[in-house]
Amino acid sequence: MLLHEKYGHVERLEELLPLSLQITRFKILDLRRKAFRRGEYNLVPIEEVQVPDPNGNPGAEVERKQMLDRLSKAMAALGPRCRQLFRWKLQEKSFAEIQVLFGVRSINTVYTWDFRCRKELLEKMGGTWEGKP
Repeated sequence: MLLHEKYGHVERLEELLPLSLQITRFKILDLRRKAFRRGEYNLVPIEEVQVPDPNGNPGAEVERKQMLDRLSKAMAALGPRCRQLFRWKLQEKSFAEIQVLFGVRSINTVYTWDFRCRKELLEKMGGTWEGKP
């Protein structure tokens, strides 16, 4: 019925094949567009999803604890300005806000302090973030 109303101008049988291929192409493109819009285009099958172990990895827990110990010792060895700078950064303060809190005139001073404090923290942690060299 729809073909008769919408494509009534088609009279010859030879015109039906190109028309049907064009309709099929439009339908395929429409399905792909909808799948992409819905986020179905790049879905990962459930069988391939890796679920973390609810019990946790004992090795990872030990490494994490050692890293936290190293970090806390290194932070305690830093100067008060560096500790305060890191505290404000962990509170998600911007560099402009930290500039005001420290009362310095240039934001570049805060950038320099941040660079030097991170460098000093890395040195106090043994020169690497992951573990002892």
